Amino acid sequence: MKLKVRLTHLDAGGKLLVIMNAEDAEELGVRSLSRVMLRKNGLEAIAIVNTTTRMFHRGSVGVCLEVQQRLQLCEGEMIDVELSNPPNSLNHIKKRLKGRKLTHAEIKEIIRDVVNGLLSDVELTSFVTSIQHFALDMDEATSLSIAMVESGKTLQLDKKIIVDKHSIGGVPGDKTTLLVVPIVASCGLTIPKCSSRAITSAAGTADRAEVYMPVNLSLEEMRRVLEKADGCIVWGGALHLAPADDIFVNIEFPLSIDPLLLPSIMSKKKAVGSKFVVIDIPTGAEVKVKTMVEAQLLAQDFIEIGRRLEMNVQCAITYGGQPVGHAIGPALEAREALENLTNMRLHRDLVDKATDIAGMLLEMAGIQDGEAKAMYALKSGRAERKMREIIAEQGGNPDINPEDIPVGQYTLDIEAEHHGILLWIDMPRLVEIARLAGSPKDKGAGVLLHKKLGEKVSKGDKLFTVYSEKAGKLESVYSSLKDSPIMLVGHSMEMTLSCVKDYKPQPDRFMLDR
Repeated sequence: MKLKVRLTHLDAGGKLLVIMNAEDAEELGVRSLSRVMLRKNGLEAIAIVNTTTRMFHRGSVGVCLEVQQRLQLCEGEMIDVELSNPPNSLNHIKKRLKGRKLTHAEIKEIIRDVVNGLLSDVELTSFVTSIQHFALDMDEATSLSIAMVESGKTLQLDKKIIVDKHSIGGVPGDKTTLLVVPIVASCGLTIPKCSSRAITSAAGTADRAEVYMPVNLSLEEMRRVLEKADGCIVWGGALHLAPADDIFVNIEFPLSIDPLLLPSIMSKKKAVGSKFVVIDIPTGAEVKVKTMVEAQLLAQDFIEIGRRLEMNVQCAITYGGQPVGHAIGPALEAREALENLTNMRLHRDLVDKATDIAGMLLEMAGIQDGEAKAMYALKSGRAERKMREIIAEQGGNPDINPEDIPVGQYTLDIEAEHHGILLWIDMPRLVEIARLAGSPKDKGAGVLLHKKLGEKVSKGDKLFTVYSEKAGKLESVYSSLKDSPIMLVGHSMEMTLSCVKDYKPQPDRFMLDR
């Protein structure tokens, strides 16, 4: 069947989609979510069909940007459209739904079709949920990691020792990377840090770093920065490293599941050529990993898959019971990190975590007394100078100071209602409040804590301040804060934390950030 091209200018998120008139589709023998083969001048593509009764008349076909670019299409030209069979990878997904193990070749075929946009969201969801119900074994996780690396670009560096760190996330205010990267790079190691933007958190590392400098670098730009400065902090989404992972995240997020954690993280470390990697596993009641036993088991899995991928992996099981530092939100966190790098103000928990992780990387690379050397790099100003070099190479202002970073002009102070000790912080609610205030889209929005766990509190003391760039958003924050407290102030260790007198269903606060 020959159909006239209509350009929709629709970005389908990497998928090859077309929209057909329902009568044309019926004549061709296809229905919504079926596939058609498109051909033009020797070029061809398999696309997923959506149908309409009104948007396009008979004899025309709407194409998304991905199809337009793949076939080099122009408005009004004719293309051949015919029925196409489902990809063979769909049989492998059906096999996985039955709980059967997939071979390396089968996994590779699935990932290839994921990246090429040949699988519908329904089929992708089936694959992801099969892994949620029948967990990956180590062979499958390794095969997925390798296939995800091979499906995208890789960073080739002429460096002997390449190190990296990654946190599985879940702790608000975790700006550790902004200290670790310049500390490690200032000690002569190369650290190509590819970071994510926030998905469910108040700020991803890329959002924090973007306050200082551009982070949407290409692979070539990233390589140039690393050759000059030995370190960088860039947004991984612009690099096309292990691109299947970004597609899977879009499926996992609405389902509140994260079954691809291992291959997701390890494929990206492999893609940048890392030889030594530290995985940060925050552990606590309100983060992803609840207990030490669970953390140790996960650490063993990371170490084993690292061995299979020819990477030396160690894991830091870190305290996940409260935010890291005092700031939550891109600008507030960037300002706090710079305060610590310039030694203007040192936050003990942030410095301790950063120097521990940096020290582990240094020792893995053969540098003795890693933690002490990391602390010296920080306190001597060497890490600050390196960070300013990185900022300059990535196109930012190397002379930036903490006070130069603007934060939201509208504020709301939350004060203690009585004396006592800060016993508990509801971290998911803190993130919720920061996002209601506008974070991470509004860089200046967020929350600044004035008290941390175990600290004495007097009636009227500020517990935290909410910052926003828009006054209207603070109204939403205020309404939310009336529902339930975020911080619990009491005397010593009180056994009763709250009294529940009626049932109010609470949302599942799922954290997915990598």
